[in-house]
Amino acid sequence: MSAGLLPATSVELSRLLTAVRRGRVLTVTGPFREPRSLLVREIGERLASNFYDGVAVVCMDHPFGIRDLTAALGRAPGVPFLPHGTADAASRLAERDMLLVLDGSDHLASETLDWLRRLLAVAPGLRILAAGRHPLAFAQERVHRL
Repeated sequence: MSAGLLPATSVELSRLLTAVRRGRVLTVTGPFREPRSLLVREIGERLASNFYDGVAVVCMDHPFGIRDLTAALGRAPGVPFLPHGTADAASRLAERDMLLVLDGSDHLASETLDWLRRLLAVAPGLRILAAGRHPLAFAQERVHRL
């Protein structure tokens, strides 16, 4: 994708790439879904080689519980099968060095957000890049508003 089509300048894009590499959680917010989606997918593509286990993209257009998220992650290329039990899925993800892109994060249920917070605490190699109308409200989250 051409940087000219992205809803961010090259300087902003550079800052966002650095923020994902150095931080744990970055959420791109704004009123329109398409620009948010374009930006997080481009960031994910550009950073794929920075993570040993690559990038897993999960698109959400309906309410997502923990089982929905682990099932979607289990279908992502490069991610091993994840059992439906949240503890088992978390233990497998805890070993990964990967970027998790959550496109449509407004659809995450509150218990799923809590599960992701706990997962970040035990998965030092995991980074989250989210796109939604609102921030995830994670303690270590950085927010970029479009």
